[in-house]
Amino acid sequence: MHTSSLQQNILAELDHELANTRKMLERVPFEKADFKPHSKSMSLWQLASHIVNLLAFKTLFVQANSRDFLDPNAPKPGPTPTSKEELLSRFDEYSTTLIESLQNSNDEKLTNHFQLHRGDQILMDRPKAAALRIMGLNHSIHHRGQLSVYLRLLDIPVPGFYGPSADEQGGV
Repeated sequence: MHTSSLQQNILAELDHELANTRKMLERVPFEKADFKPHSKSMSLWQLASHIVNLLAFKTLFVQANSRDFLDPNAPKPGPTPTSKEELLSRFDEYSTTLIESLQNSNDEKLTNHFQLHRGDQILMDRPKAAALRIMGLNHSIHHRGQLSVYLRLLDIPVPGFYGPSADEQGGV
């Protein structure tokens, strides 16, 4: 841990992971938007858009106490971006909103529970900080890993996140 503050630890981790995610998204070629490594896989563009839209979901964990998937008035992600520039712009916008929400929160608020449900069915009930880490950061990192495989299959150099990647060996 960076500090004893939940808020400060999440902000530090988020800062690192957002920078890594943006590096990955910058390499996504819009002209290959329909690429799928398998028929059951999301397309490249669906996956990249999902990673960006998860930022709004993380913000919801901070700002709200629950989310019902059956609520027709619940916030929904914006339309699918139609260019890499739009994808990156949305990423920057959602990242800024998430960081500002966390900065305006505190450790006490982050220990309050967030409940994710579908009508009466409870899908998740965790402290907000845990929801952010498990359903937010870990979920995004999982999909970013999938995206790295897509890039590798398309022969696009994969950036290193926790040290150099195979494409960055030798100081590239």
